Amino acid sequence: GVRCNAMGILGDNLCESRIEEALPVLEASLVLRRRYWPQHEDLILTTQASIGSCLNDLGRLDEALVLKRKVYARWKATLGASHIATIQCGCNVVCSLLDLKLWDEAKSLLRDQLLPPARRSLGADHTFTLKLAQHLVYALVNDHKGNRDDLLEA
Repeated sequence: GVRCNAMGILGDNLCESRIEEALPVLEASLVLRRRYWPQHEDLILTTQASIGSCLNDLGRLDEALVLKRKVYARWKATLGASHIATIQCGCNVVCSLLDLKLWDEAKSLLRDQLLPPARRSLGADHTFTLKLAQHLVYALVNDHKGNRDDLLEA
């Protein structure tokens, strides 16, 4: 248990400055968590989210997006769409979509799955809700398909 937790902490800290070294440590931590704590899905999902962020930082954007989508789907199935962890994870998916310039998919995810539950459960003034709205504006402006009404909606 202690070794696995130490590996997770080491991997997270390596992500700050030595990203190439972080990925194998995080992957080893994931293997240990799956082996010894398969019932603790939250630990597994958190580690997978860290791996997704690490892949993103390494420029492996497509791989990061695949993993972030899987983690988001599991959080949503486990905790529901309105839970703050699900919303935060969904925001990570949106960031990857924006990095890949997948404007339509980002707008759809924001409008249909993230902003409505964020506004209901967290409130319109919450940091995550505001960040999601900011991402929607960014997608609308960069997609060059958004009109004035779309921007006002965001």
